[in-house]
Amino acid sequence: MKIGICMPYMTRDYDRERILTWARLIDQGPFASLSCGERMTGHTFEMGTILTAAAAVTERVRIISSLHVLPMRSAVLTAKEAATLDVISNGRVAVTVGVGGRENDYRALSAPFTNRHQTLDDQVAEMKKVWRGEPLWEGADEAGPRSPQGANIPLYAGAMGPKAIARAVKWADGIYGCSMPGDREGHQQVFDLAREAWSAAGRPGKPYLMGSFWYSLAPDAESELKSYVHKYMEYMGPDIANFMRDAMTRHNPDAIREAIENVRAAGADELLLVPATSHYNEVDKLAELVG
Repeated sequence: MKIGICMPYMTRDYDRERILTWARLIDQGPFASLSCGERMTGHTFEMGTILTAAAAVTERVRIISSLHVLPMRSAVLTAKEAATLDVISNGRVAVTVGVGGRENDYRALSAPFTNRHQTLDDQVAEMKKVWRGEPLWEGADEAGPRSPQGANIPLYAGAMGPKAIARAVKWADGIYGCSMPGDREGHQQVFDLAREAWSAAGRPGKPYLMGSFWYSLAPDAESELKSYVHKYMEYMGPDIANFMRDAMTRHNPDAIREAIENVRAAGADELLLVPATSHYNEVDKLAELVG
């Protein structure tokens, strides 16, 4: 199982030096990938810019969006951005797309929140058309550029439920399914659904399976992790935010090792760990732990 780290794009003490240092530290290993999530509202850094900066100062790790909330975006512009990022990274890009769950993010971009699952399916087809170099309509130029991976940029779907997964396996190379407390059962459920849907859709082989959980190895890690998760989940209401905060246990090396083994045992091909802070301990100590 490969292990990667998500850049801490929600923290307030994230300046140029810290962003670039984080990327370089991740690239030094033993990590396989560097990722970043996307939000519009709240104090967050823009995903594409973070990933571009990271791609420019790294040489080895895969650069993964985790994920584009595609129905609130332009599919053509997203495909063009991904292809350009693939050029900058020399063919290290993987793209993850999903519908998200924050209606305010859609509202901030004047995008409709309704019918987003069908919109996602239609947009994926449009993105693949761009990557194949096909004109978007008769007589149009291609959207370009042609990337090192061409039409074969890995495309993963952020999906959890059976309906979303069944739709996604028709076009995705794999499924990104999180269980943020780092338990085996939550990951196992998503991965089993993905494998079953893949087979039912007549796809050969098996889907690429990615898991994820929240962690912290910063000073005062328990408090930092619980505070981060509560703030992240506030949009779901106080009951869910409090429940998720109290469920957080991955704030010491033994607990994090256990969670890594949980995700491995569930059958993940790759694990993206999401830190609660931008403290360098989150990278350095995790590298010691998994290295």
